[in-house]
Amino acid sequence: MKYFVIANPASGRGKSAEKIPLIEETLRSYALDFQLVQTNEPGHAIKLAEQAAREGYDIVVAVGGDGTINEVLNGIMLSYPDSSSRPALGIISIGTGNDLAYGLEQEQNIETACKLIAKSTRRKIDMGHIVTDDLPEGRYFANGLGIGFDAAGGILAEKIKWPRGFLAYLIAALQNIFLYYQAPTLQIIMDGETIEMPTLLISVMNGRRIGGGFMTAPEAFIDDGLFDLCIAEEVSRPRMLTLLPRFVQGTQFNEPEVQMKRTNKLQVNVLKGSMPIHTDGEIICSASKKATIEILPLSLEIIG
Repeated sequence: MKYFVIANPASGRGKSAEKIPLIEETLRSYALDFQLVQTNEPGHAIKLAEQAAREGYDIVVAVGGDGTINEVLNGIMLSYPDSSSRPALGIISIGTGNDLAYGLEQEQNIETACKLIAKSTRRKIDMGHIVTDDLPEGRYFANGLGIGFDAAGGILAEKIKWPRGFLAYLIAALQNIFLYYQAPTLQIIMDGETIEMPTLLISVMNGRRIGGGFMTAPEAFIDDGLFDLCIAEEVSRPRMLTLLPRFVQGTQFNEPEVQMKRTNKLQVNVLKGSMPIHTDGEIICSASKKATIEILPLSLEIIG
């Protein structure tokens, strides 16, 4: 069994760099045959993962946050059209949000993650895929995709150096409420239904949580062939403040401005304004006008 380990020293606001030697030591303690390479720029992990897959590595391990994992899984997915030829994905979550690990119900510590990778117990999970007018080649995602408010908040969160984790996303959300966000008017088409309205956010979830603590899809399953959608209409700033704790608690489905739905494919068109988009917490577009999003059932093998 050959392992290729891709570590991002910049994850967790740069705190992951000091953990990489411990990860190497722990993996060696399990007598694994592995090569570890550190990334040096955005997008590097995609290239490394695709190359590792084509060189015949059995498992490609992502060490970092959800953004690093997203790059690695994109490299794996791009490597071979046939899912049976692709390597499995292993994750060691040492980033800011670590939302995919939460959705997989994996403990987020180095020893447990390395032990799982050594055992190599595998399962298949769904993948999401999005194509937009300004990203025609598309992008895969494992945990979730956000359009609107949470993507705009993610742009702000990237600029916050301290604190880290959920608190950084919460501060960014509050900044967004008071200073920046203007809701676009969107057209959402799915399963023969069309919704048109000024839209605060659309969360297209495969996992359950985004931003390290916002439970936008508390009842989602990562292997059921369906997205769990959370769609919120435009509301006043005071109402945003009262809704925010509902999203932390995962009780927003009781609110009249929020719709929860399930689907395997949707299209979103901008009627007025523009829509920033993130996949697994990474901003992929800042001003898209059209997006098509679909689920690829059980298309990625993952360790754990």
